[in-house]
This record gives sequence, structure tokens and C-alpha cells, in this order.
Amino acid sequence: MLRYAAVCRHLLNGTKQGRKSINIQTPGRYVSVQLLYHTNAARNPISTENYTTSILNQKWCFFTKQIRFYVLPPHTKMVLPALSPTMETGTIKRWEVNEGDSFSAGDLLAEIETDKATVGFDANDDGYIAKIILPDGSKDIPLGTLVAISVENEDEVPAFKDISIDEINSQSDASTVNAPVASEAPSPAETSSTQSTNYPPHDLVELPALSPTMTTGTIISWERKVGDKLEEGDAVAIIETDKASMAMEYQDEGYLAKILLEEGAKDLPLGTPLCVIVSNQEDIAAFADFTAAAAPAVDIQPPSAQPSTPSPAAPSHGIPPPTPMSTPGDRIFASPLAKKLAFEKGIDLALLAGLGSGPLGRIRAQDLDKAGKAVAQPVAPAVAVSPEVASFPHDADGSFVDIPVSNIRKITAKRLFESKQTIPHYYLTVDVEMDKVVALRKSFNTELEKEGTKISVNDFFIKASAMACLKIPEANSSWRDTFIRQHNTVDMSIAVSTESGLITPIVFNAHTKGLVAISQDVVSLAGKAREGKLQPSEFMGGTFTLSNLGMFGVKHFSAIINPPQACILAVGSARRELLPDKNAENGFREATVVSVTLSCDHRVVDGAVGAQWLQHFKKFMEDPTKMLL
Repeated sequence: MLRYAAVCRHLLNGTKQGRKSINIQTPGRYVSVQLLYHTNAARNPISTENYTTSILNQKWCFFTKQIRFYVLPPHTKMVLPALSPTMETGTIKRWEVNEGDSFSAGDLLAEIETDKATVGFDANDDGYIAKIILPDGSKDIPLGTLVAISVENEDEVPAFKDISIDEINSQSDASTVNAPVASEAPSPAETSSTQSTNYPPHDLVELPALSPTMTTGTIISWERKVGDKLEEGDAVAIIETDKASMAMEYQDEGYLAKILLEEGAKDLPLGTPLCVIVSNQEDIAAFADFTAAAAPAVDIQPPSAQPSTPSPAAPSHGIPPPTPMSTPGDRIFASPLAKKLAFEKGIDLALLAGLGSGPLGRIRAQDLDKAGKAVAQPVAPAVAVSPEVASFPHDADGSFVDIPVSNIRKITAKRLFESKQTIPHYYLTVDVEMDKVVALRKSFNTELEKEGTKISVNDFFIKASAMACLKIPEANSSWRDTFIRQHNTVDMSIAVSTESGLITPIVFNAHTKGLVAISQDVVSLAGKAREGKLQPSEFMGGTFTLSNLGMFGVKHFSAIINPPQACILAVGSARRELLPDKNAENGFREATVVSVTLSCDHRVVDGAVGAQWLQHFKKFMEDPTKMLL
């Protein structure tokens, strides 16, 4: 207390009753001092010579008790994120945690009402809730608003008990402004901010979250050129997200003054500056030399550097050098002897991941000998990768080409891998007679020919699946770790293959729609999917999935469940078969048959339940008029 007594004298001299905060630099740290002082105490100035005595005098005891010295511990400011592509404000419906509670990455912290629905606000890391800034029921909160404070250690929570937003901001500002610098050169943030203010008023457009799960994006194309005029709602660029390629729209009027990143820029984190838009056309010229470095500093993490390894020359004998398939943290399956030899010889087993001669690609000792020196070569250090598109790696003799993986394919691969790893699949197959469906479809299409509408056999599969889900609601459910959610509506996800990967647009409320409505939805959604124009609301969700490969002549197959759904139906091609028939003169008849396979999550749907679902589906398909009952 004595070492900071000068602070009290500085505040009291010449001041009156009130509250004031200042920041004091001390050896090794910065201390924020806040005190409440009184009129009587402030009337007589304290001289420099006797301020210590005065402070400790009984006359000032009431005053010193009002002084609070503190340094806020390291903490994380939790701001309101964009939980939907069009979200601008949100309402805190309910906090799921209290101040002082601990949380882990992925835990639900709060329920936020967006412009679309009520969505969970999940934690991205472990920690403790130190302060809830905005309570339950806070409405119309703009994006980026501070809603809570978290800390890493539980003993740091009390430091934020009585703190206010102004005090948090003032301390953050103080630590930024008063922090000592290592040299006279300005920091990048200071330089950026200074340079940006030298330009005319402008809007720096950053990469937005175009889907709730989007973390990075790729610029597919720019829809406008520098100098073009923009109207409200105009598409500025096409961005590939983790789900689809979507238009980035500008919600105001202006002129495109500068494009900061060219087409093909990959894996850009959210918040990356993309372009500059101005209100006045005459301001465009001022941004001719504008760069991203001139933009105000933003707290974004650059994309992780991708390791680059030179392709070693193929040895004359043995296997060619494999492409590394694992990343840090991936499990490498190898025998104990292979691990021991690899350690002794300095061989990176990641280079042989999945390519071993043992079961399921397990690496054995002889695989190391076959790899030879090609495997033992050191891996080149990781280097920073420019966001611009690089040329595809290829072999000198043209024997292969490495094709970059799209965001959609990355996410699909990750989800399907997790599905097979974590969901206990089982499969049920039945043959379904299709003659009545084929005849009814032909009759319907004859009636609808004048309207230009055509019903497909797949529309019958969708309708029959939805009706079977109403009969067996367990199949229309999803696994939620601590509970099973049974859905009251049937939203059918339809697997559609696109150039960039698999996507599943949804026919909502399929159980209530007729065949014509289902057909129109499927045609529209499939077209949007292949053009990359699906909105997140059109492919996120779904309660049951149908995948049809019959048009490719596939007789039957087993599909992978789309989590968190519990079932997916795989439909094969139609074929003509002879079936036993007691009423026929020769004892058999010819029929059109399709094999369907239901993949079930055994945690949700028992075997007998899955079989009952197939019974209802078979009944609806073999006598489609029963779907009217």
C-alpha cells in the first residue's frame, strides 16, 4: 500500500467527491487503481513531503479503505458469434452455466435465439465462467458484443466478481496503450490502424460465417469487378464453405473499390479481409494501392502451415514412397517389432500409415525393408503456404496428379469416418415388388403430362419411407449421447452427388406432401446442389436419409448413416425376376424387383424394430394406394 501512496495524493489534490480510475506503471507490471473519495477528504491538498504520514493518519483511515488495487488475470472475452448466415442480433434465452462453473470444449454455455431458431452457444476450449456480462433475456444483442468472461484457473474467478464492463475495457485499453515496447518501431496493429485512417470512409468486407459450422472458406469467384456499382443484396463473390458454394451478398449500396484476395484463395479463416467497398465512386482511386496490411488489425488465426515434402526419386526395387496419410494425433497401426525397428532406424511410420501388409494396413517389420531409403529420408520442415491457389502436384512423368480436396469433401469424409468409427451399424435387406408402383407412375405421368410435371420412382420411395417413419417413429430418431430425440415430423434427406462431393438436401415434412410436391422439391433441390446454390437451411438437419444408386445399375449396397440420424435407406436398381406363384398355371410369375437395405444405429433402433420398419415400407411400395389410408 505504501508504495502506491503517491497515487492517492495525485488523485486527491485539487479534486472533489467522485470516482476515478488511473493506470500506474510499476516495475514488471501495470496496476489499475480505483478509489472512491469524499469531499471532506479532498478539500485540503496533501503535500509531497507528508503524503505518506497523512495517508496512514487515523484521519484518512476511512479513505484508504475505499482504495482497491488490482490487476486482472489473463482472461478470454466471449462475444456473441454468428450462429446463422443472416444473423445480425441475438437474444440470450438462457445461460446453461453459472459464474464459477467449469466447462470443457464443446459444452453448451447458453441458448441463443437467432433470426432462424434457438441455437446452442458452445465452448471452444476448457475453462471457468468468471463473469456473465449479459443475463438471461437480454434482447437484440449485436454480433461481437461481450457476453461473458472466462478464465483458465478457478482461483482467478473472484477477481471478476464486482468488475464492470467499463473497468474491463479500461484495463484492456490500458494494457494495450501503456505496455512497453521493445523498440521505437510501431507495432503492426498501430501501423495498420494509422494507415487505414488515411483513406476515405470505406467498408472493409471480411469473410462472414455463411453456415453455422463454417470456420474457413475458399473464394471460388468474384461476381463483381473493381469499380462496379453494388445494390443492396448483390452477390459480391462465391465462397465455398464446409457445406456448399454460397454467394456472399453485400447488404448496402456502394462501389467495389479493391479486391484484396484473388479467386482461388483457400482455407481463409473467418474475419479475413476480402475487399473494400466505398459509398462514393470518386473514392475508388484512393484504394488502388490499398493492401490487407493497411486494414485495421483483426484477431484472426492464419491457416495452419501445410507440410511440404519433396517427392523422392522412386527406388528401382520395392514399393514407391507413399504419401503421408496421418496427421499428429492419428493412431498408426504397427507391430511392436516394426515400431522398435522404425525408432532405431529413424523411419517415420506416418509415411507408411495404412499401407502395411498386415490386417487393415497394419505395418509390419518387412514393410520397413521394402520401403528402404525412400521412407527413411527426413521430412522437410513445414513452410508457410500462401492462400493463393498453387498448381497441382504431379509426377514428372505424368503418372499421377494430386487433386486438392474441397471443403465439402473434407467435411463429408470427416463425418462419414466418425460415423463408421462411432455408430454400431447393422444392415437389413428385403426385396420389394415394383409392378404396381410402375403402373401407377405411368398413369400419373399421363395425367400430368400437360402440366409439364413428371413423377419418378424415387418420389414413391421418399413418400413410402416417410409414411413408414410415422408407423415406426424409432427409425425417425437421433442419438444425442444422453438421450434419444424422437422427431414428430419426417424431414427426408436425399443424397445428391455433386462435383465437389456428396450433399443431402432436405424434403421437409415429406409425410404431409403429395408425390407432385415431393417431385418438385427434389428437382429444385438437386439442381441447386449441383450448382452450389443451396442455402444452409436447405441441407442442414433432416431426420431420415435415402440414397438411390439404382440409376447406375447397382443391385444393392449398404449406406453409411448420416449422424445424428439413426437410419439410412439404400435403394438398388430394378430387375426382372421369376417369383413363385401358386395361382399361376406354371407355378411362377415374372415381376419387377428392387432390393433395399436399411442401415440402422443399434443404439437407437433394435433389430426387430428395423425389420418392422421394412415391413411397412414394403407394404406401401407393393400396394401404394395404402399410403392414402
